[in-house]
Amino acid sequence: MRVEFDEPKCVAAGQCAMIAPAVFDQRDEDGVAIVLDATPPEEEHDAVREAAAVCPAAAIRLAGE
Repeated sequence: MRVEFDEPKCVAAGQCAMIAPAVFDQRDEDGVAIVLDATPPEEEHDAVREAAAVCPAAAIRLAGE
């Protein structure tokens, strides 16, 4: 799995950072998400899939799925 993130689409809802904090965080200045690990370990895959599914802006795409 590879996490692809479209930063301009991000609306800073923070769902990804709450669901998968080992993979996503938010910038302090504007709340826009950042990817901490673009190729997360298998134990994080379920959380990353959930984060992508609930992203209100559809800014997270999973390659290799």
